[in-house]
Amino acid sequence: MHPTKLVRWVLKFFRRSLQARYVAASVVLSTIALIAVGGFLAYSIGAGLFSTRLQQVLKDSTRAVSEVQSTFSTASSTDEATLQSLLNSVIPALESSTSSEPRQVALLRSPGQASAQLLQSPISLNLETTMIPEDLRTMVRKTPGKLVYQSISLPAVNGTHPAIVVGAPVEIPVAGSYELYLVYDLSSAQQTLDFVQSTLFFGGLILIFLIGGVAQFVSARLVSPIRLTAEVAQQISNGALDRRVPSKGEDVVAQLAQSFNTMAEGLQNQIDSLSKLSTMQQRFVQDVSHELRTPLTTIKLSVAILEQRKDDLTAASAKQLDTLSGQIQRFENLLVDLLEISRYDANAVVAEFETTDINGLVGLAIMNIQPLADSKGSRIIVDIPSGPVEAEVDARRFERILRNLLSNAIEHGESKPIEIRVAASSQAVAITVTDHGVGMTKTQADHVFDRFWRADPARKRTTGGTGLGLAISIEDANIHGGTLKAYSKPNEGATFRLTIPRKQGMAIGASPLPLGPKRTKKEPS
Repeated sequence: MHPTKLVRWVLKFFRRSLQARYVAASVVLSTIALIAVGGFLAYSIGAGLFSTRLQQVLKDSTRAVSEVQSTFSTASSTDEATLQSLLNSVIPALESSTSSEPRQVALLRSPGQASAQLLQSPISLNLETTMIPEDLRTMVRKTPGKLVYQSISLPAVNGTHPAIVVGAPVEIPVAGSYELYLVYDLSSAQQTLDFVQSTLFFGGLILIFLIGGVAQFVSARLVSPIRLTAEVAQQISNGALDRRVPSKGEDVVAQLAQSFNTMAEGLQNQIDSLSKLSTMQQRFVQDVSHELRTPLTTIKLSVAILEQRKDDLTAASAKQLDTLSGQIQRFENLLVDLLEISRYDANAVVAEFETTDINGLVGLAIMNIQPLADSKGSRIIVDIPSGPVEAEVDARRFERILRNLLSNAIEHGESKPIEIRVAASSQAVAITVTDHGVGMTKTQADHVFDRFWRADPARKRTTGGTGLGLAISIEDANIHGGTLKAYSKPNEGATFRLTIPRKQGMAIGASPLPLGPKRTKKEPS
């Protein structure tokens, strides 16, 4: 797997898994704590080992310096051979007299002296004078009567060893001033420290795995009820309203399960009540619509008879007859719309899709609405592609959407031109209907598809609309797998855009037409 994909997979896994995040957080925080504690312990143990070894070294060095100085001070002979012999015997004696580990010794003549006798400086076999720092020698010469020490590194086969070199001045009769240096190898103390550090490391590593396992176990016990609750919630959202979460014990998880079950029970009861109410409402609308058709038919027949004798009526009576005829037609349209909206509410609408030329449906809708446009003095401007624009639609419902949009534009267009545009892409077809009338605010535009909603309740309907046209239109758009959106500003008119896929089930992508003012980029549908 590619590293980038692996990282994405890991991030996605952590975003989705609460348990993984909990375990990871526990392990990371525990690791940080163990590193801090382990580092502190390792430093404290190392410092303690060094301090203990240093005190022992200084004690041995004090005794060794005192013995050497005493040896030379009590020497009876001052000839060069005797002093050189005595000088050479110091090194083996000091190397073997330590109470702990072997030490290396160097007895070096202090520079800058003009004494008559010049003795050869003895030094341990594996010790070189370059190993003794010059700054330490300078410090020894500046502090007579005191021990001076410094940490150094001794070369070894597999690297270097830590060591301490202790220096002190020594006076040899006749020969002058010398410097005694005792080198103590701290490899055993370092081995002890390495063992302690490795023990802390591997012990901490094992502890981290144990913490991870414990966190995994504990988190599984905690997350399992939450995961089960999420699964039950998903099943309830899919319609299984009778599902419940098992509840055991009296802890907070059990309280969560009980609260969830109580909420689910209340939700189920409320949904059942609303479902029954919705069914009653749908049945009421259907029954009322059907029952009203009989008296409506009788009234229409009566009005038809009166219209045949319209010439015998007075002008006032004829005008009232025309008003009555228009209201009966509006009442009949309202019954038809109520039946259609009730079918949508009952999910009883089955669309009949077939490949149709959208330009032809636009022309049919304009032809049906033209009388209304002429009566209002509105001119319809058409902008459609020159060739056919085919899409899978339910022709009757699609033409009804266009007719309702045109009717709404004429109603609110204040006799100004109405523009209808058609455009298509490889994925979608879009139609916009634009008027230049009173327009709407953003709040009003958000409610324009609500049933029986009016932007201005005081305004009378002048086109005989039922108040359900746009509500039915958006349902018709949804059944096509499309969208119907509105854009408007006060006193600048309104634009309604219908976008549908060219084939059912196809993704729409970007709408071929902008919504509102023209934009440089196509707006997502």
